Amino acid sequence: MIQAIEVPEIGENVESGVVVAVHIKAGDTVAVDDTVIELETDKALVEIPSPFAGRVTEVLAEAGAQMNVGDVIARVDTEGQAPKANEDAPVTATEKEEPDPAAERSKEETASTPAPPVSDRPSEVTASAAEPSREESSPEPAPPPSRSAAPPGRPLAPAAPSIRRLARELGVDIVDVSGSGPGGRITETDIKSHVRQQQPGAPGGSSAPPVSGALALPDFSRWGDVSFEEMDTVRRLTAQSTAASWTTVPHVTQFDEADITGVTEFIRKNAPKVEKAGAKLTVTAIITRICAEALKRFPRFNASIDVANRRIILKRYVHIGIAADTPRGLLVPVIRDADQKSIVDLAKAIGDLAQRARNKKVKPDELEGGTFSISNQGGIGGVGFTPIVLWPQAAILGVSRSTVKPVFVQDRFEPRTVLPLSLSYDHRIIDGADAARFLRWICDGLEQPMTLFLD
Repeated sequence: MIQAIEVPEIGENVESGVVVAVHIKAGDTVAVDDTVIELETDKALVEIPSPFAGRVTEVLAEAGAQMNVGDVIARVDTEGQAPKANEDAPVTATEKEEPDPAAERSKEETASTPAPPVSDRPSEVTASAAEPSREESSPEPAPPPSRSAAPPGRPLAPAAPSIRRLARELGVDIVDVSGSGPGGRITETDIKSHVRQQQPGAPGGSSAPPVSGALALPDFSRWGDVSFEEMDTVRRLTAQSTAASWTTVPHVTQFDEADITGVTEFIRKNAPKVEKAGAKLTVTAIITRICAEALKRFPRFNASIDVANRRIILKRYVHIGIAADTPRGLLVPVIRDADQKSIVDLAKAIGDLAQRARNKKVKPDELEGGTFSISNQGGIGGVGFTPIVLWPQAAILGVSRSTVKPVFVQDRFEPRTVLPLSLSYDHRIIDGADAARFLRWICDGLEQPMTLFLD
């Protein structure tokens, strides 16, 4: 039987990737879980395994090509596999006649032929009959019936499983969403635009165009020489996600400063001990631990807003994303259950995730599920910045470079190490006074760590 190896659902909101390497060719024999291609998504380099064992009859993937979830990588004849010991054995006439070429062609044609048009049969039967062929003709397997699936008798909306899941979470009937992708494919931006259109006061009409926009540019070559540089996958999708976050979230940024003179002394004294444990003690690890505690004290900073259902989703877990500067661009690997980890454990996790993010070894699921984010630019410089909230999170903390300043302590000025902090937040669910208290609580935690245990 001819089976198609397809690009599987790799992770939340991951719809496509670029083929970096192809490890098979027609005629090869593959086993289950053998790597067939390496796919670079917006976040990670992923090895795609074969779900079947057999002999490769056709390879459709090409290095450098972009593939979507559900696209066919290769086709494998699962009846054509043979134990290696018998590969060189002569083939008898009976064995040659056993696979019926006409039957095999019929199977391939059946797998690739689009679903027949809706007939006079009951809609339930028609919808179920159309499902198998949709798996081959669209870039993803058809999801189980849900709020975002097409009602019986209506065409199945072209969207990746992750997009269908997003639609369900936001209470959107995906059939009502207009797709702006190739062939009318529905994207994450289309879902968000549709949600904004349903909000009170939003202008009527169909869903808005993608937030990345497509305004016509002038011909810059009229004024001088120009050159062009293709946007890589990470930069392209970072542009899309940040633009979507900026237009979806009403941003406000709160600024404050923390006296971290005691923190720097703590790091100096304990760095050798942490090094022996296999980690590097940094300000980021300490801030992460304090933020994890703050998120439990201020639950709305660990929440998401559900506009469609007019509710706030409070998360009982604390997963903190740490922005990492990599050669491919900005990646935000997530530390799970940061509130349950020691500073040493956090230092290990931050170092490990940052290193693997730079080396394209971070896994897609390690870039998902964050409830709050931290972006530390102190190692580069700057006195402050306004980070963009990573929707659907509610807030993000920006950390800039610390400086030594004269600070009036009791009755005289003293040289103190001061750290600028900036907190961007979603003003729909967080008020300015709450943001000021949250950021001041973090500053107090850095300045007077024992205050964390007062209540």
